Amino acid sequence: MTENGKIVLAVPSNGEGGMDVERSGHFGHCDCFTVIDIADGAVAGVRIVANPPHVEGGCLRPVQLLAGEGVTALVVAGIGGRPLAGFNDAGITVYFDNERPMVSDAVAALIAGEVAIIEPGDVCGGH
Repeated sequence: MTENGKIVLAVPSNGEGGMDVERSGHFGHCDCFTVIDIADGAVAGVRIVANPPHVEGGCLRPVQLLAGEGVTALVVAGIGGRPLAGFNDAGITVYFDNERPMVSDAVAALIAGEVAIIEPGDVCGGH
């Protein structure tokens, strides 16, 4: 959590997004991002941000998109090294969770402090 107890979390999502959908296994190929405003340990708001098409060399486009949306944290089940570095440079904390398939479960785990910051060994190759 941030010092003021607020976090803007993005979760790569399938379909139309939202709290009750499955997470995307890889952030760069998700249909959209479910963006959750968390304040004082509770969900304060939810919105959907469309993911631009993933093109060659476009791994940093979502970084710019989410930074522009005020995102401060991201929970992924997979991410490449280049975009991870981009998120780190943008001051967005990236958490790794590949066990919880639903957006709502990943959000609850983050709020409960059960999701760790991604380690270098969790990065996908080829990016």
